[in-house]
Amino acid sequence: MSRSLRKGPYVDAKLLRKIAGKKPEQSGVIKTWSRRSEIAPEMVGFKFGVHNGREHLEVLITEDMVGHRLGEFALTRKFTKHGGKMQKELEIKKKEAEIAAAQSAKATVAEKK
Repeated sequence: MSRSLRKGPYVDAKLLRKIAGKKPEQSGVIKTWSRRSEIAPEMVGFKFGVHNGREHLEVLITEDMVGHRLGEFALTRKFTKHGGKMQKELEIKKKEAEIAAAQSAKATVAEKK
């Protein structure tokens, strides 16, 4: 559910003060704990260190991110892949197939020369 139009987007005032009058190239990583703040157009080009509960993850703000929240780009849970023995075997076969394809491509290029 988005915030009402009457209130407008929530952007932490402290964040806006940190980027006010600065250029993205000049400032380094701006640390913040405000994951709930929406990304404003003024923030494009800046690098934010968004806290995920343990560390600050570096997020470079692009135009596509405007309107989203900072917390969306700094995940709080580490994903460990699904699967067990079968999944491992499939990954090994896939890797071997990629290596074989690369070697065959390299051989065809060498033959053409």
